[in-house]
Amino acid sequence: MAESADVLVIGGGIAGLSAAAEIARNARVLVLEGETQIGFHSSGRSATMLHYALGDALIRALTLASRPFFDLPPDGFSAVPLGRRMAVLIHAREDERDALDRLEADISRFVRLERLDAAGVRALCPLLKPDALYGIADCDGIRLDPHALLQGFARQLRGRGGQLRTGERVAGLTREGGGWKVTTEAGNSYSSQIVVNAAGAWADVVAGLAGVRPIGLQPKRRTIITFDAPAGTDLDGLPFAKTVGDELYFAPESGRLFASPMDEVPSDPCDAQPDEFEMALAAQRIEERTIVNVERIHSRWAGLRSFAPDNHPVAGFAAEADGFFWLAGQGGAGLQTSPAMSRAAASLILGFEWPLSGVDAAQLSPARFVGQPA
Repeated sequence: MAESADVLVIGGGIAGLSAAAEIARNARVLVLEGETQIGFHSSGRSATMLHYALGDALIRALTLASRPFFDLPPDGFSAVPLGRRMAVLIHAREDERDALDRLEADISRFVRLERLDAAGVRALCPLLKPDALYGIADCDGIRLDPHALLQGFARQLRGRGGQLRTGERVAGLTREGGGWKVTTEAGNSYSSQIVVNAAGAWADVVAGLAGVRPIGLQPKRRTIITFDAPAGTDLDGLPFAKTVGDELYFAPESGRLFASPMDEVPSDPCDAQPDEFEMALAAQRIEERTIVNVERIHSRWAGLRSFAPDNHPVAGFAAEADGFFWLAGQGGAGLQTSPAMSRAAASLILGFEWPLSGVDAAQLSPARFVGQPA
């Protein structure tokens, strides 16, 4: 006999776990994760910084709505801090000044910024070359710990009576008796009135199993390398530093520096691996923008970030399939927006009052893709 739940969540990344933990306040929830560990492909490989230079006004509004959770996590959520304070520095050369002005105007609606001249930029980040003439800084940024967040939401889920099963890759989704029957490659069956598709890069694949029209998600690979800082560098004092354009970011990481060329390479859903070209590009851009010479790459990794066609997250029921709920397309903002997105998803699934000011449910709805090519 199939095991049953009120809500079955497919995907044990940050989107699925955070939503499941929130829904479990008021319903029986079961999470199925295909891998043997949670957050394997994206959430657990993220060099996550809570900052407002990511995305657009919608992403920033969701980040702002999530910020109180990170400032004061619920009692018992995590035995370790969810992150640490780290300044965020967006820097620009002379020819990038106008772009920095525009970004400052966009971000200043959400967070207090400090405008920096060349001396201020180098005081905050001495590793930058002298051509970094302008900057804006958020001195209250947070370097998030993705593993602490994932484990915290898993703990919250279990504490509210929910269940998490790993190594349960979904193989079939069919309508049965007014609900859904879910079968896995391991040969197990589950039933639920509502299925939440939080499968990340595989979300369109899962939709196909259910006979639901895909929304056109595009997984994209991002690569990160680590390397030594110059001798004598005060790593604890460095910010998360990002170019005003999507060219490079770097920050301290476990006694070294990490950097990404901010690559967004289209990919099929897969176990993403770092590419030699993107690794070399990261090193090249570090040497172009800073005084650091990347003599040796100590470690490297890559993850998938999945985007809807308009680069906004998707949360809402599919119009053509009762009880099939989309929770996908978080791009690179899944961790920093997870508290707000989980509340939004729970309210839509359970029929509760909309919890977010400054964000409209229609902005997240999959209905916005009706008529677009998948």
